[in-house]
Amino acid sequence: MFSQFSFPSSWLKYLIYLVGVLLIASAIWFFTRPALPVVPLVKVERGLVEATVSNTRAGAVKACRRAKLAPPAGGQIAHLLVKKGQRVKANQVLLELWNNDLQAQQRLAQTQLGTSQTQSKQACVQADLADQEAERAGQLKERGFISNEAVEQKLAAAKVARGGCDAARSQIDQSESRIAAAQAGLDRMVLRAPFDGIVADISGELGEYATPSPPGIPTPPAIDLIDDHCLFVSAPIDEVDAANIKAGQVSRITLDAIKGKSFAGKVKRVAPYVLEIEKQARTVEVEVEFIAPPTAENLLVGYSADAEIVYASHENVLRIPTQSLLPTEATQNAKRVLVYRPADSVLEERVVTTGLTNWDQSEITSGLQEGDQIVLSPDQAGVKAGVKVKPQESKTAK
Repeated sequence: MFSQFSFPSSWLKYLIYLVGVLLIASAIWFFTRPALPVVPLVKVERGLVEATVSNTRAGAVKACRRAKLAPPAGGQIAHLLVKKGQRVKANQVLLELWNNDLQAQQRLAQTQLGTSQTQSKQACVQADLADQEAERAGQLKERGFISNEAVEQKLAAAKVARGGCDAARSQIDQSESRIAAAQAGLDRMVLRAPFDGIVADISGELGEYATPSPPGIPTPPAIDLIDDHCLFVSAPIDEVDAANIKAGQVSRITLDAIKGKSFAGKVKRVAPYVLEIEKQARTVEVEVEFIAPPTAENLLVGYSADAEIVYASHENVLRIPTQSLLPTEATQNAKRVLVYRPADSVLEERVVTTGLTNWDQSEITSGLQEGDQIVLSPDQAGVKAGVKVKPQESKTAK
């Protein structure tokens, strides 16, 4: 009978081996099993959502007034009265061309004026004497001392003398006109500042020849004058977004040269036409003025700048980060989000309806409630609906 129990004991040995293999396999699976995906979560909250438009290409800081000046006439630079970077006042002389010939003409005209004035005095005195003689001749005729013919001769002589006086006075007017013409020629040889500003650049030196720069001819201006007390940003906006932009809308200006800061602005002007530049998208030029320009930093004309224009805003609405939205095949405002269920740590897909949206925040009009937790980065590998995840850290939508 003892031999009858030897068969079951061998099975017991195999059973022990099997249990050991299962334990080892379980341990291997436990320590090598894939970890739960760690996902960042964000909490749905209320706040401000703005609909904004930004420029398609870099804009630039420009001056409200900038004049590239050249003298009205060509000539040799005789006096250069300013330097680069110098501040000037309106009507201040910037440079003067050689004009000795015009000055000589002006002096000649002034001399002629003096001569004309002297001749006019002489002629008018003679005219007065002739008038007096004609009057006396009339009195003598009444007494019968002279004939009518003699009186007529005196009257004719008085008229001739008065005509000579008038002619001499007209010579004075002509001389004054010659002086005005000479002064106009001199003014054409002098370049003055049309407004207060700073000299940005000078093209020319003493002794060089300066030429006018009429429209359509690429002639370098003699002096580039900038009014840097009034600056704005000119930025190109895509024609698709131009319909939403109106003068007076709030804007935020950022400058590449001044990192980490934005400056309040306001739309000053929207161009009434669309720019058509070859191989570029059609854009509309928008001007945004600074409400409070930088004071601690040096703001220079020509800085590259970006303008974010706010054309609509909703306050105290449910909002989530725009990056947490997934597209759907439904309407444009229908999106998908992955909602975290704290009870079982499983992700649930939910369709939501959006309102105002921008690159950072999107308004949620239906599908979520305040306090819900959603996945911030739904495009993360292994993250989808029905998957159990491990939350990284709960964040709020900012």
